[in-house]
Amino acid sequence: GAARLDGDEVEPALDGRPAHRWRPTPDARAVIASAAHPIWIGEQIMGAVLVEESGNAILTLRNRATERLLLITLAAFLIGALTLFVFASRIAARIRRLRDAAERAIDAQGRVLGTLAGSPAGDEIGDLSRSFSDTLKRLAQYTDYLENMARRLSHELRTPIAVVRSSLDNLGNEPLGPEARTYMERARSGIDRLNGLVTSMSEASRLEETLTRAERERFDLGAVLRGCAEGYRAVYPDVGFRLALPDAGLDLHGAPELIVQMLDKLIANAVDFHTPGTPIRLRAERQGQRIALTVANDGPPLPPAMSGRLFESMVSVRDARADGEPHLGLGLYIVRLIAEFHGGTARARDVAEGVEVEVEMALGTGAV
Repeated sequence: GAARLDGDEVEPALDGRPAHRWRPTPDARAVIASAAHPIWIGEQIMGAVLVEESGNAILTLRNRATERLLLITLAAFLIGALTLFVFASRIAARIRRLRDAAERAIDAQGRVLGTLAGSPAGDEIGDLSRSFSDTLKRLAQYTDYLENMARRLSHELRTPIAVVRSSLDNLGNEPLGPEARTYMERARSGIDRLNGLVTSMSEASRLEETLTRAERERFDLGAVLRGCAEGYRAVYPDVGFRLALPDAGLDLHGAPELIVQMLDKLIANAVDFHTPGTPIRLRAERQGQRIALTVANDGPPLPPAMSGRLFESMVSVRDARADGEPHLGLGLYIVRLIAEFHGGTARARDVAEGVEVEVEMALGTGAV
């Protein structure tokens, strides 16, 4: 639409030199490329050819190339992210399986329940699982040694204790001076204390073996508690006992003799720590599908340092007993074992008047 053919690229072409130029459109939305070339006839320049093309095609080509590059980059990024996600998920799943297997291998009390199969993988996680497996095997051997140590000690100490006791009995029949008899009585007292320790260790060891073979039966827990309460009143005439039971029966599927043994430990513990002149409260009630059995006494609160550790083996809050009787801290440990056998738990807490020990057990069925 130009009125005349002119421009910076035309004049050089008319002079015999090809030329080109880029110029914007009047609306500045595109660029026009123009190229001029001279027309020769013989030795004379007769004119020039001017060719013009809008830059929209170039822009379209560039945009298409940019779009294609972005799509390829995005696809590569998505594939890489998906690959990393799958790889990370696989590693996380292996770590979770290793964690779950390690948690299943040890119970809440630190006992080794089983070994951990090491992974055959050659990477770091496989090496870690094999290391865990070896560690658990060594820990299981050491735990088995510790669990059987009390049984072995009690068995091995029986004979020398019997020898020393018989020797002291024979020595007591001989004429002795006052000073020698004093020493003999001290030795006899020490043997009695040592025999008490051996008996306590044997009791805990026998109970753990008994629980694996104990037979369950259905019985009324309320009747067992009433009978035990009458017996405790005769054994502890200076201590009052209050028994609270619901009107409905409390059927429990378990071992009544173990329940009695558990009550003996709870009552003995409550009597040791109760304030003289205050009663010991024994209560059982139904809570949904559970039976809650509590023994409470007025007395000093639980030491904060013993929180969560009272039901472990060889743990006691007694500083010293006035009668010199040794104490291994196995009573509440036995309570926990019997509670777990009946599908329950045992816990102790401070109350307004003193301390309350609660044992929860499954109603109607025992632990599987």
